[in-house]
Amino acid sequence: MDVSHLLDELNDAQRQAVTAEDGHLLVLAGAGSGKTRVLVHRIAWLIQVHHVSPMGVLAVTFTNKAAGEMRGRIGRLLDLRPEGLWIGTFHGICHRLLRMHAAEVGLPDTFQILDSEDQYRLVRRVIRDMELDEGEHPPRQVQGFINQHKDEGRRPEHIEHFDRGFQARQVDIYRRYQEYCERSGLVDFAELLLRTVELLRDHPERRAHYQSRFGHILVDEFQDTNTLQYALVRLLAGNANRLLVVGDDDQSIYGWRGARVENVAHFDRDFRPEIIRLEQNYRSTRTILEAANRVIDHNDDRMGKNLWTEGEQGEPIRLFAAFNAEEEAEFVIARIQEWIAQGGRPSDCAVLYRSNAQSRLFEQVLLREDIPYRVYGGLRFFERAEIKDAMAYLRLLHNPHDDTAFERVINVPARGIGERTVAQIRAHAGSHAQSLGQAATELVAQGGLSARAGNAVRGFLQLIDALIEATEAASLAEAAGAVIRQTELVAWYQSREPADRAEAREENLAELVRAADSFHQPFEDEQAGLSPMASFLSQAALEAGEHQGERWQDCVQLMTLHSAKGLEFPLVFLAGMEEGLFPHQRSIEEPGRLAEERRLCYVGMTRAMQCLYITHAESRQTYGQTNFSRPSRFVAEIPDSLIESIRSGFRVTPATGRTDSHPQGEAGGLSLGCGVRHARFGLGTVVSLEGQGPNARIQVNFEQAGSKWLVLAYANLERVG
Repeated sequence: MDVSHLLDELNDAQRQAVTAEDGHLLVLAGAGSGKTRVLVHRIAWLIQVHHVSPMGVLAVTFTNKAAGEMRGRIGRLLDLRPEGLWIGTFHGICHRLLRMHAAEVGLPDTFQILDSEDQYRLVRRVIRDMELDEGEHPPRQVQGFINQHKDEGRRPEHIEHFDRGFQARQVDIYRRYQEYCERSGLVDFAELLLRTVELLRDHPERRAHYQSRFGHILVDEFQDTNTLQYALVRLLAGNANRLLVVGDDDQSIYGWRGARVENVAHFDRDFRPEIIRLEQNYRSTRTILEAANRVIDHNDDRMGKNLWTEGEQGEPIRLFAAFNAEEEAEFVIARIQEWIAQGGRPSDCAVLYRSNAQSRLFEQVLLREDIPYRVYGGLRFFERAEIKDAMAYLRLLHNPHDDTAFERVINVPARGIGERTVAQIRAHAGSHAQSLGQAATELVAQGGLSARAGNAVRGFLQLIDALIEATEAASLAEAAGAVIRQTELVAWYQSREPADRAEAREENLAELVRAADSFHQPFEDEQAGLSPMASFLSQAALEAGEHQGERWQDCVQLMTLHSAKGLEFPLVFLAGMEEGLFPHQRSIEEPGRLAEERRLCYVGMTRAMQCLYITHAESRQTYGQTNFSRPSRFVAEIPDSLIESIRSGFRVTPATGRTDSHPQGEAGGLSLGCGVRHARFGLGTVVSLEGQGPNARIQVNFEQAGSKWLVLAYANLERVG
């Protein structure tokens, strides 16, 4: 059998990982080292060379996008249909298992997934029903408390507390929240994992079945696993199955949401795997890699690796010290203009920052300069309010006892049902152990509501009944269209919002119908006996929880450093590299957090393919106060030989923190202080010059347009006065 095509494009370390024969494997895969290629070719090697059944391989990724990419590449590599392969996210795999074994874990066949926003609304409702103060128990904080304990495998009865104070009330909220979920057949994201772990832990025959079925288990991004995910991997692996985990302890940046970087070391301790290091980088220049290596070297307790490339040395890293945040934004956008003027694309450029609030100034300058941009990580399609409203109606058609969906749309569009009426329905439901729909029906029948409220609630219940009847034999798209028409959502948005926003909502609702029409039920959902509606609702909820962004247009990308993981760009700016901002002040004060901040810096640096700029401001406005900061310690950890330092009005010099004290006096016939005219910006005065020749840059303070950096070769400035 000719299997050369499975190995030809691999380097030595990749080939070693793909063809390993015995035992468990820990693949330490550095940034840009081709880990997806290793996973795909390993699965193909097992199937084609070792004749492992495709159904005997389980591969776990962290995004639906990555799972889809792996399925497609394996399908093309082996010329097989990839639909039946067990490749998916932890949440997707657990959802698939729970659909097949719902009754065994006490779930109804029609259980629905709560996305993060719906979970928040339910938590808030529980707090109100318990008549607790939201100031003392903020819903977001309680939501985090619940998810944190679920991620650690703890039910309310497992949480120790020694009084009836704050901690005890948090546990009571958790317990009441779980009762609501049980009654309504709802499962949040953390519950998907916890129920699956309980299924395998508490049902030996099920555990034995899946351990026998999945002889080979592969896990991507292992450094991002939490306690529960590691427990799930151990349960599935048992004593006989082969594990291959791919991870990079240097890229573990999600500790704040439960990821345990120590799982990499625990895997090494628990399974004694062979360790293979993927250190050859196919993304960045030697300069960028050497700088990133030197920064991450300052972290202790690493498993250790050193990225290298056969590519070019590349340009030095540019360090710009701005006077303030406004000048920092002007400098960055001017460099992007220069890139575009020289033939680059806007989408080649990414501005990365530690805090979302930093995007505002960059957006302001980009808007002024009419440069298209996108703030990466905005609301995804299924997270938009109008889509969640329509989906809530669809959820009620599928399961009239879905309390979260009921409460979301009982007064959407507005039909005169106020909070007091909803509170009455909640109270009746709680005292009679009913769903909100059942409670509302009883209250209307018994005359338990005021005449006006009773009529409004009756109208809502009749609308739901009419929709159920009208869509009983309808397709998904027909059901979605019926919901949008009969609820009159579009007219309601038009009556309460500006025309452009209402139009955008209408377009999104039309897109929902198209999404329903083009929906193809996943093979595993079909095998589990789900209806197309149940499958569509579940997949939408899973997608709403996805953290990876959508494919972008040709525009500049603005994003937090956390959002940038897994991406790459020819031109990258790390902005706001100041002590207290990055590393963040809280990380400096809390044990272990500084190491994660340094890993975050390493991730940011290794996003850059060709050019990397690091910028910081000497002063920055925070909460109305001007704060003065020194450069980030991470800047000082980069060798001087790899950096060119830039400061306003001064030459570029080859050392960190040092500038030439002799400002340039002239470039292209223009000098400091002279007057100029620009075709678009009008009259201005030259205030700074940088560089020499056609690539020299000039800062002009225009009378009408303010301060701008321009590339001399493209500015077409006319000297005046």
